[in-house]
Amino acid sequence: MELRVLRYFLAVAREENITKAASYLYVSQTTMSRQLKDLEEELGQKLFVRSNYSVKLTEAGLLLRKRAEDILEMVDKTKAEFKALDEINSGDIRIGCAESDGIKPLLQVIKGIQSEYPNIRYHFYSSGSDAVNERLDKGLLDFAIIVQEVDPIKYNYIKMPTYDSWGLLMRKDSPLAEKEFISQEDLFELPLICSRQSLNEEMPKWLGEMQDRLSIVATYDLILNTTFMVKEGIGYVIGFDKLVNVAADNELCFRPLQPQLLSPMYLIWKKYQVFTPAASLLLERIQQHIANL
Repeated sequence: MELRVLRYFLAVAREENITKAASYLYVSQTTMSRQLKDLEEELGQKLFVRSNYSVKLTEAGLLLRKRAEDILEMVDKTKAEFKALDEINSGDIRIGCAESDGIKPLLQVIKGIQSEYPNIRYHFYSSGSDAVNERLDKGLLDFAIIVQEVDPIKYNYIKMPTYDSWGLLMRKDSPLAEKEFISQEDLFELPLICSRQSLNEEMPKWLGEMQDRLSIVATYDLILNTTFMVKEGIGYVIGFDKLVNVAADNELCFRPLQPQLLSPMYLIWKKYQVFTPAASLLLERIQQHIANL
């Protein structure tokens, strides 16, 4: 299986048309069609359903698309790392981030490095902690910022100097908006929108067996779309403070949970990770920054 053919495959999957994909990659349609047919024979699976005007991925094609994207991303990352091995003036740093106001110390460090080394590029991948960990394990990230406990067997880590406070996001016309804090009992009759991570990590610790009394109407990874759900009256969001605009002119408000529920934040990287000079610089500066706080 050649990398060049995987790039052909992904181009066709994206364009849903062999002619357009061939034109995009500056190869002949005949060459691309033959290479894709050879790929199907090599894998023993039909990858496309072909019609007169387009091609669609089969189940096997959908699986290969995900694998091919990971393979080529790893190849491109490896090339970039070797290109940057001998110099610190440039390079790429890939960071996975859970949604949190607590990434500010990291951004402050990056801002300082940027003034000295403007050619270093930063690539951020935002998702829930589980998805970020998966990309880190595959070698697609250099670092990850997570809001959950760290597995010290798999990762090295730095505890960040911040905590995330949990609370309830709601419309301002909700009766609960009159309260200063939201108790456990307040949640039991509400249609709740919860992060998948919270249902596995924080809620069991905070509620214990009473978690079974929650009425979950939806789950999420990133909080932005949940704001529209709240505005439409679908439910109330359990999430972190300081991620949603709740200024006076906004129709939403946030109230913290009581008893208080806090989540620590960690910068993690794989055990025995070999860093590029740029990534090593970032790690060194973060350690210095935290030590000086």
